[in-house]
Order: sequence, then C-alpha cells, then structure tokens
Amino acid sequence: MSWQNYGRDILLKEARAIESSATLLGASFDNAVSIIRDLTPGGRVIVSGMGKAGFIAMKCSATMASLGIPSFFLHPAEAIHGDLGRYTKNDVALILSNSGETPEIISILPPIKRIGCPIISITGNDGSTLGRHSTIVLSIGKVDEAGPLGIAPTSSTAVLLAISDALAMSVIESKGISAEQFAMYHPGGNIGKSLTLVRELMRTGEEHCIVRIDMKTRDVIHAISTTKGRPGAATVLDAEGNLYGIFTDGNLRRCLEHSEEFLDQPVGKYAGKEPKVINENSLAQDALRVMSDYRIDQVIVVDDDGKVTGMIDIQDLVNN
Repeated sequence: MSWQNYGRDILLKEARAIESSATLLGASFDNAVSIIRDLTPGGRVIVSGMGKAGFIAMKCSATMASLGIPSFFLHPAEAIHGDLGRYTKNDVALILSNSGETPEIISILPPIKRIGCPIISITGNDGSTLGRHSTIVLSIGKVDEAGPLGIAPTSSTAVLLAISDALAMSVIESKGISAEQFAMYHPGGNIGKSLTLVRELMRTGEEHCIVRIDMKTRDVIHAISTTKGRPGAATVLDAEGNLYGIFTDGNLRRCLEHSEEFLDQPVGKYAGKEPKVINENSLAQDALRVMSDYRIDQVIVVDDDGKVTGMIDIQDLVNN
C-alpha cells in the first residue's frame, strides 16, 4: 500500500469538508463578526471547548489575542468548579463543539446565560442543546471524519479551526487593523521585526557612522571600523549637512583595486552617489525589500524632510 496516497486522501477529505462548510456561512456569521468587533470596552472573547475541540478553542483564542482582540481560553471543567466568575455581561462566550451535546459544555450554558453573556457557538448540530441555547450559531453541518472507522476527530476539527480562523480574520478586517497595530502584539521573532517601523531598528548616535565629504578616506575607514556595531558603511554628508552619498565595504574593495593613494583623498571622491534611502516611518520589511532588490547591505534612513536620521543594516533585520 502507498501510504503517501493514503495521506493525500486524508488531506483531500479534510479539504472537502472545509470547502463544504464555507457554503454554510450566512447572516449568522455577519452577526458573530459584529458582536466581537463591537465588544464593550473591557469585554473579552472567552473561548471554550472540550477534548480535541478544546485544543482548537485554545488556538482560536490565541489567534484573537495576537490580533488585539482581548481573549482567553476557559476549560469547561474548570468553569463549573469556580471559574465561571471570569465571565461578565460585557464578554462574549465563543464555544466550540461538533456534537453540541458535550456534558461539560451543556453544564456551563445556564450560568453564562444568567450572567447575560452572549453565546456564539460553532457546532455541527445547530439543533443541539448548545445550538438551541446560543445567541448565534455558526453551523459546520454534518462532517464525515477522515480515517479508519470515521470516528477520530479529523475533518471536524479541521473545519472548526478553519471557521474560527475565518471569524478572527473577518473581525480584524472589519476593524481595519494596520500592520503597525499587528506588530505591536508580535514584538518578538521575524514577524514582529518585519512589521516594526524602521525608526525603531535603525542605527543612530554612536552606532551610526557619519562623515563629511572632505574627510580623508583612511580616516573614514577607521571611523567605520571603530563605530559601535561595526555597520560596514558610513553616511557621507556635504558641507551643509545634507546627504551626499555612502561609503561601503564595496566602495573600499573597488578602491583597493587601484593604488593606495586613495587613502589620503577625500572620501567624497569615492563615495557612492544617490544612495538608497527609506523613510523612518516605513516598515522594516520595506527596508529589507530595498536591500534585496538592489543587493545592498545598508540603507540610509531619512525623515519626511529628507534629512538623515539614521542607517539600517541587514544585520538589524535578520538577527533575532
């Protein structure tokens, strides 16, 4: 037997289940998006689920929190042993259950309703106890599980995940979240760094090597090598303090192909003219794109008036 073909069949069955669930989205989905988007200040999306659905619920809550939607996961078994006090009337209860009849889920519905918290359910049975007691039901329909016996949660959890992702993405689209806002919740790792503003990563002060066009090239080389962080380039300014060019390791290598007389010549004679610049309010990913497109390691940073405010180096974008 070819197991790769078997695995491919499982993936296709789950994909078909997700595709089928997409056809069921209707006005109730619009209403769910509106309720979460219009959360009362201080309100949270409290996501719950048991078993495999519980793991999907955890991911759903984490996704919302990462997008700036206040949210946390609450285990139903913990809820019925005192944690129901976490709910307030300003919150939204988002509950995931394929059957809609899980005992632990059913037991938390009456107190949630007494608190006055609206309930959004994602379930495969809108006529279930969960469905009947929900403010809004997002039905995934009857889902045939992939795999042997059709028992283990596979297609159903894939659909629960897809619907919860669609809900979270729709909410942030309706809120008009910007890349800068998204970056605020992802300060670590490559995502956060790529969405950070250039001004937050650029080199300034002692880390930014700035020289004048009449400075001897040998002194510029020394200045670069002793600058904190070793940027490998110097920003060259004219007599009025305006941007004139950039002197990089590449410029130095080209100079070395000739006589050493260049060392006592003004750096303006060898600096690269019209260097690539980027506005300090641009995203770091834009700076990386410039470096990639032009195969350079440094970009000079300017303000809205075109005045030099810093330099960003490839190291600043790729180091964790």
